[in-house]
Amino acid sequence: MLNTVYRLVAPRRFEVAFSDIELFKENQVIVRPQFLSICHADQRYYQGLRPADILAKKLPMALIHESIGVVVQSCADNVKVGDRVVMIPNTPVETDEYIAENYLRSSKFRASGFDGFMQDLVALDADRVVKLPEGIDNHVASFIELMSVSVHAILRFKSIALGRRDNIAIFGDGNLGFITGIFLKSMLPGSKLSIFGVNEDKLASFSFADNTYNVAGEIKGVSFDHAFECVGNAASGQAIENIIDFINPEGSISLLGVSEYPVPINTRMVLEKGLRLFGSSRSGLTDFNMTVDMLKENPWMVNYLSNIINNIVPVKDIADMNRAFELDIQKPGGKTIMEWNK
Repeated sequence: MLNTVYRLVAPRRFEVAFSDIELFKENQVIVRPQFLSICHADQRYYQGLRPADILAKKLPMALIHESIGVVVQSCADNVKVGDRVVMIPNTPVETDEYIAENYLRSSKFRASGFDGFMQDLVALDADRVVKLPEGIDNHVASFIELMSVSVHAILRFKSIALGRRDNIAIFGDGNLGFITGIFLKSMLPGSKLSIFGVNEDKLASFSFADNTYNVAGEIKGVSFDHAFECVGNAASGQAIENIIDFINPEGSISLLGVSEYPVPINTRMVLEKGLRLFGSSRSGLTDFNMTVDMLKENPWMVNYLSNIINNIVPVKDIADMNRAFELDIQKPGGKTIMEWNK
């Protein structure tokens, strides 16, 4: 079956390509994407902000790894035609007793090495989709993948961090910090949550947090047991430095922000305080299942998450795709969702 794929061939330039989908393949489902969420990683490709050698290696490639859609064909017993599903971009080709699927070097990830969800149809193995329950808003559901990254990081934190968890900090007032904060409040309800950021308007949106701090000003008398770094890029170095200054001895630092370049770390104080630093990236089937279950059981989370939707753009052609990405660049914050009316 011939399928239409919309690939980025150069910065700010999409072109139509065609691929063949094998029908009625064992344990395969075919999904028609309906709602697609633009991520910072997509923008780095779209704007040409990755190093030239990386762009040359990756492009042409269909973008987007955050998406939901409807099943149009299924050869799996547990997935039915018409099911609304979230698609999992991580695609493992092996299993390991100790290493999670999202850290296996052999795993492939959509929109980072092979085509993402900017297609008319997507063929996936049945374990790469999770059925969505009724009642979860489509626009919020479109970025469940990003939520699952936060859930994955929190689960790792719970298995690594020192038992004292009275006060937890998040550094970063963007989408990732906001989402991580909401899931922390649900998964560790007994912990006090403090948010550190640089934008007063964004910090004001963290109404579920116990405290917010603007790091642009002087901060004194603050401490916490553990921290999540959700800043990324060049500013992540300053965020990590602040965390190391304020964190209590034997605390844990969860690194989530992505930077294209090396970030300096004050290892002297890491040693003196006996800190644990660990990285978390992407997510797997277990994280997606838990994320969907939590959204189903906690409608308040969906309501909060809807607040970070900034743009909803109907997409029918390549001109609309470019318009959606350009609007996403101009937005002050939040998520841009494409309604895929292909």
